[in-house]
Amino acid sequence: MRSRRMGTIGIPAAIVTIVVMMVVPMPSFVLDVLITANITMAIIVLIMSMHVQRPLDFSVFPSLLLVATMFRLALNVSATRLVLLHAYAGTVIQSFGHFVVGQSIVVGLVVFLILIIIQFVVITNGSGRVAEVAARFTLDAMPGKQMAIDADLNSGLIDSAEARRRRAEVGDEADFYGAMDGASKFVKGDAMAAVVITAVNLIGGFVVGVVEHHMPIGQAADTYSLLSVGDGLVSQIPALLLSISTGLVVTRAASENDFGSSLVAQFSSQHRAVRMAGAIIAIVGLVPGLPTLAFLVVGGGIFLVGLKAKHGLVDKLELQATPAVDGEDGSGTDVAAELTPQSLAREMRAEPLELELAFDLIDLVDRSRGGDLLDRVQGLRRKVASELGFVFPAVRTRDNLSLAASKYVIRLHGVEVVRGEAPPGKILVIGNKLDELPGVETNEPVFGLPARWVPMEMRHLAASGARTVVDRSSVIATHLGEVVAANAGRLLSRQQVQSLIEVARGTDPVVVDEMAGVPLSLGEVQKVLCGLLDEGVSIKSLVPILEAITERARQNKSPEALMEAARKAIGPAISAKYQTDGRMHVITLDGVLEQTLSEAVRSGEDGSVLACDPAVAETVVTEVARLSTTAEEAGQVPVLVCSARLRPALWRLLKPLLPRLGVLSVEELGNRAVLERVGEVSLARVAV
Repeated sequence: MRSRRMGTIGIPAAIVTIVVMMVVPMPSFVLDVLITANITMAIIVLIMSMHVQRPLDFSVFPSLLLVATMFRLALNVSATRLVLLHAYAGTVIQSFGHFVVGQSIVVGLVVFLILIIIQFVVITNGSGRVAEVAARFTLDAMPGKQMAIDADLNSGLIDSAEARRRRAEVGDEADFYGAMDGASKFVKGDAMAAVVITAVNLIGGFVVGVVEHHMPIGQAADTYSLLSVGDGLVSQIPALLLSISTGLVVTRAASENDFGSSLVAQFSSQHRAVRMAGAIIAIVGLVPGLPTLAFLVVGGGIFLVGLKAKHGLVDKLELQATPAVDGEDGSGTDVAAELTPQSLAREMRAEPLELELAFDLIDLVDRSRGGDLLDRVQGLRRKVASELGFVFPAVRTRDNLSLAASKYVIRLHGVEVVRGEAPPGKILVIGNKLDELPGVETNEPVFGLPARWVPMEMRHLAASGARTVVDRSSVIATHLGEVVAANAGRLLSRQQVQSLIEVARGTDPVVVDEMAGVPLSLGEVQKVLCGLLDEGVSIKSLVPILEAITERARQNKSPEALMEAARKAIGPAISAKYQTDGRMHVITLDGVLEQTLSEAVRSGEDGSVLACDPAVAETVVTEVARLSTTAEEAGQVPVLVCSARLRPALWRLLKPLLPRLGVLSVEELGNRAVLERVGEVSLARVAV
């Protein structure tokens, strides 16, 4: 509570006091205390900037620069007033002036100007340029970072709360570097103001001393030059410290350690370079004419530091555990394990879902080597469960020495469904201007977008320019997630259906008992749920689904009739999937065409089909595909709306070419969605 009160009351009051200082005269003792506080604060900021692990850990730094600059300028104004009125501005300024100027005014002025040049030309300009470039690159990389977050969310690696946190962090990072770009101008302006204020103090003090105080010219020059240089130094030393802090913050990359620890660790890892540098300096010291002792002392010291760093690194490596050999599930296994009938049966069994990796991809499932693929698969299972309403079977992960290098295969019930590649040491880059990056051209495995495998060392360059960077584990997990979503109906077993019904019995036993009294077999329920999953419909609302199919089963037990009853019961949830901000972009059929197609619907063993002229069917598919592509290019999610009688047959007609297009009946739209028509397929375009 006390710190909160300080932040809400004390800090604003202090800032107002800074402005008041520029107008109200101040005693010399108070000025001494405030100058000391200014120097202390600059040292604190410098140490903090060296200890932060990433720039956002010091997000108030841009605003702090503005306040610190105002404070220094207020001290300059107060000191100038005392210098001109009383030829005295406190002990601190006078001590700094005596210490630097000594017996020579010229030397003092030269030292002061050198400090100004160091701050203004070197540190301030460099920090400003880095902040400007960092702000531009950060803004350019925002879309790619957002897409990378979406990729992790879709692969199940993170949940929605973590995704929101990361998106907020990306926005905060862009705001921070944008603010730093502007705040660096404060530091540059402060350096320029210091030169002007010192010049004004010199000239004004000389005139006041000679004209008003009737001092001899020499005495006036000595007195006011000493005070002017002292005033400039006590303001420029903290300004120089803050300039260094600015450079440290804007050049700081995210790390697990602070600046000092990272510096020591990285120099220690390059111990050979340190030893070579020490040896070279020692050899140079043997050249005639050079101070041999100095070179030998420095070179020998550096060489000893390199030797110590080498031994420390070796000891660290020896303490690391030896990585285990991967088994088929990603964990270590005993190669000499006894072969039993049970183990052979497990080996022969075709798993519902398998992931086979080439020999050079085993590191992705080895946690001791930083592999996180198994964790991503577990996250994917949680994500699919929350979205589709069932937990897909465990993924059996194994190595396959017959696969070519960098390849992986996803199998469904023992049959290969897809295969892809994930080259070691590479990252997948998706976006624009891929030809600017070195690497191998390829296509993103899920949507077929142009992509490129780029060396890991080019990660930061690849992330710029609104490009998306995806690591190998994310590529495989996303590909696996797409396979699961496309084949969810084939992965839902009767055992899983039984488990879902038992869960429903725990909350709504009457519904399950009524379903058993119809009766509805487990196989019939499974067909309905698999059919819903095949069309991308979630079965999370299991109780309404069971209620609807139980009621329909009293009259018609065909799988299609039961599924349409279930879809109607959860229609609002189905249509919500295709809504954006409460709006749904729909493709409709002309009334005459819809009537013609409805009359062509015929029932079959596997459901209803369209028994119409093939030319008419082909043209309908082509026209719907054109309207769907147009909507997707405009950033919309199109859905085809038709009558309930026509919907199943029309979905079967469109599925081979447009598997992602939703086909909804009018009864499934709900009452809240605002419909926006994308286009209409009419008889004017379809020759019947």
